[in-house]
Amino acid sequence: MKNVKIIVSVAAIGIAAYALWPTKAPDTMAVGTALAEVTLPATLSDNAQIGKTAYDANCASCHGPNGAGTDGKAPPLIHKIYEPNHHGDEAFQRAAALGVQSHHWPFGNMPPVAGLTRGDVTMIVAYIREVQRANGIN
Repeated sequence: MKNVKIIVSVAAIGIAAYALWPTKAPDTMAVGTALAEVTLPATLSDNAQIGKTAYDANCASCHGPNGAGTDGKAPPLIHKIYEPNHHGDEAFQRAAALGVQSHHWPFGNMPPVAGLTRGDVTMIVAYIREVQRANGIN
């Protein structure tokens, strides 16, 4: 009975992972095309405004304007995969400081981002979280 429960649990995890796995962008998309449609909040907090400036300078070249992602470069940050319960704020800190091995998306590994402090990343995360909330990602 115990083995059956384990097999059912593993199968359920596999099915959930398959359902959440991002699909390949259509072949008609040009490299560099935004991967997500992003709605911006009407206003940003002071911290998020600082974070947007830092994001634009350090992250947008790969993750696209407003975290929409860039086909052929990097995933959208305004996506349910990056919701706080799955990728907490510390995950963003670690990604910026240490880089990330590719695990959710087929974009390859993310290198560390030189020159960002923990404070910079905290402000960037404030910006990303506010934009996520404006898009129904809590």
